Amino acid sequence: MGGFWLLLPFLFIRFVLLAALNKEAVGRAAYFAPMQGKERIAYYVYQISNGVLLLFLVLGRGRVDFSWWFYLGVLCYVIGLCLCAAAVVCFSAPDGDGINRSGVYKISRNPMYVAYFICFTGMALLMQSLVLLAVVVVFQVSAHWIILAEERWCMETFGVGYEQYMKEVRRYL
Repeated sequence: MGGFWLLLPFLFIRFVLLAALNKEAVGRAAYFAPMQGKERIAYYVYQISNGVLLLFLVLGRGRVDFSWWFYLGVLCYVIGLCLCAAAVVCFSAPDGDGINRSGVYKISRNPMYVAYFICFTGMALLMQSLVLLAVVVVFQVSAHWIILAEERWCMETFGVGYEQYMKEVRRYL
């Protein structure tokens, strides 16, 4: 099984569905909050790991052998895609003050990042690649630093409304 085929539904949800729902949301999703200190390093690690992950999936080959890796991979992949689709739908329609609080954003302040991690973990399991799984972990650890920068930016931008949201909803799950 080629990783490229695993990427197609993910990319469709992440970009085509989001653009179809709200073209302005694509720009918001692509925006990175201003980084400070170590966050800048994390940003570069995030971008490099994202590139390696995509390149590995495009060029890599996995095996379909119906082992526990396969079934766990399918489960993670499907859950990740569904969560990503739900997050994209909610992200495309923020509240009047610009904060996303509906749907999966009631459970997690960062459901897209959670979805990416679950989906990419599923892809690594389906590809049966510990190297790809390690890249996914690096990707997610660096994403945490980006999330911290985003939270700081949201506090500065949305003030008390976002502070209250932070008290009500967890960062991840």
